[in-house]
Amino acid sequence: MSKENVILVDEKDNQVGLMPKLDAHQKGLLHRAFSVFIFNSDYKLLLQKRASSKYHSGGLWTNTCCSHPRDGEDTIEAANRRLYEEMGIKTSLRKVFDFIYRAELDNNLIENEFDHVFYGVYNHDPILNTDEADDFKWIDMETLKNDIDNNPDQYTVWFKIAFDYFYNYLKK
Repeated sequence: MSKENVILVDEKDNQVGLMPKLDAHQKGLLHRAFSVFIFNSDYKLLLQKRASSKYHSGGLWTNTCCSHPRDGEDTIEAANRRLYEEMGIKTSLRKVFDFIYRAELDNNLIENEFDHVFYGVYNHDPILNTDEADDFKWIDMETLKNDIDNNPDQYTVWFKIAFDYFYNYLKK
């Protein structure tokens, strides 16, 4: 894992410091993150299966892309950068909402994130970075909702939270 810093923030997403990513996850400090949801024209969501080698939540299904912006980097620019690095996708993204969550993970790590959620449309299969993702699938929202309800342990904790927000947002 890289020694990359995450941006520590307050509850209003104001930057209050920097810290190495692993340290922030060990201490459970609130930091800035983003999640990207890519749909195709058939309204199917592109999921990635996190690489088994990831330092947490490896082998679990999650949204198309998620990560942390670098210091001085706009969150949408970071989302575009990581979407290309992880999935080989370039497309227009739009911010939908943000939320704060805190959850205990495997390996005694704690996610405490101010998560910015973006979506975009893309109609081709991704080109996976195998350091980031083991697999992908396109899935419709109702089938996905049923699978999350029946198999919650197969999905990342943040994805389940963001999916609920996103699912309810789309139902409006």
